Amino acid sequence: MIAIIDYDMGNLRSVQKAFEVVGHQAVVTRDCGIIDQASHVVLPGVGAFGDCMNNLHRYGLVDPIHRAIRDDKPFLGICLGYQVLFEESEEFGIHKGLGILPGKVKAMPLVDSRRHALKIPHMGWNTLQIEQAAPPLKGIESGAFVYFVHSFYVEPAHPSLTCTTTEYGISFASSVWKGKVFASQFHPEKSQTIGLHILKNFGNWQ
Repeated sequence: MIAIIDYDMGNLRSVQKAFEVVGHQAVVTRDCGIIDQASHVVLPGVGAFGDCMNNLHRYGLVDPIHRAIRDDKPFLGICLGYQVLFEESEEFGIHKGLGILPGKVKAMPLVDSRRHALKIPHMGWNTLQIEQAAPPLKGIESGAFVYFVHSFYVEPAHPSLTCTTTEYGISFASSVWKGKVFASQFHPEKSQTIGLHILKNFGNWQ
């Protein structure tokens, strides 16, 4: 069973429904016992970094997240749930993250290399450049389109963490992979066929 962590932020039901479409049982929960018993864990998210961390602490969800990763369960972070895996964010001040992965969250640039203004948030379809073939990306090729909605991006401390990159004013890490942790800035649950394929792969990951 896949546990989707409920901390009062994010499009939880759409993530749950997407897993069900590809044949995986998923439950939305903040029950630590259920999270501990799950075979796979998902941390979704839409909203502000600081609010997310406050809610994770308020509902006692920080320790279950660390336990899931320490126990080597397949773990998926999506969008804000990707960003909070890192050490800190500069969104509306400096906020400490979960510190599971080394790196920082920074504001997307307002202009590109030719000084042309960029629309922020980065919203809509964009492509992936595959840097590492993580298990959830099995069968996905460079150039695949996925859906983004974000104003901040992750800068991993170690380039070896980067799984895919995407271009929007800069080249940024659109997903990372370490051990059984895979996390993406894009939304698989909104990325139609490609996204469903990634979620199916994740649910099959052992």
